[in-house]
Amino acid sequence: MLINLSNHPSANWSTNQITAASKYGDVIDIPFPHIDPAFTTDEIAMLVEKYIHQIRKYEGVVTVHIMGEFTFCYLFINQCRPIGIPCIAATTNRLVQEDNGKKIVSFEFVQFRPFY
Repeated sequence: MLINLSNHPSANWSTNQITAASKYGDVIDIPFPHIDPAFTTDEIAMLVEKYIHQIRKYEGVVTVHIMGEFTFCYLFINQCRPIGIPCIAATTNRLVQEDNGKKIVSFEFVQFRPFY
């Protein structure tokens, strides 16, 4: 099973990303939490604990696709490692077009990459 802990619902993923995700099994979306910039490290740690507890409720082999606020991700990934929950990130090509002086940015999925 792949838990998609991001603000990018799997319903909006490209065919290539959905195909790559299928090797992990079913995909379950869990929206990434809002991280207030004024949060303390302790508040982020409590939020991480809440999300890890939520993910541990799923049975079987679980991998977490995580993309979001850096300090939350760092702490989350480092707490998942010792309990055997692998975490991955999506890698993309950043495509930039200019139209009348405005930059239009899109991202093209390439692969999932594990955090080690």
